[in-house]
Amino acid sequence: MGRVFLLRYLPLFEEDLAAARDYIALNLQNPKAALRLIEDTEKAICNRLENPLIYAPYFSLKDRRQPYYRINIRKFAVFYVVIDNVMEVRRFVYSKRNLHDII
Repeated sequence: MGRVFLLRYLPLFEEDLAAARDYIALNLQNPKAALRLIEDTEKAICNRLENPLIYAPYFSLKDRRQPYYRINIRKFAVFYVVIDNVMEVRRFVYSKRNLHDII
């Protein structure tokens, strides 16, 4: 049996995801799509939790203590780091933004 990883969400990730959900549900007037995005995000994160370190790290221009990893979900990206046995989910970002400025 492999390593067991715990999952932790930073408040910034939760704020990012809530903002995307609200934009889709309210501005685009598509609450079903907003709910699907939340469900797909949760599923992708849980799937990655099984083995978060087997993926290539995300290249960042910033010097970091832990490398960032990326999960693509439609037009969005989830970024996380692994600290000991914890997969810490940090950001939820629209992929068309300048990710190097954000991450």
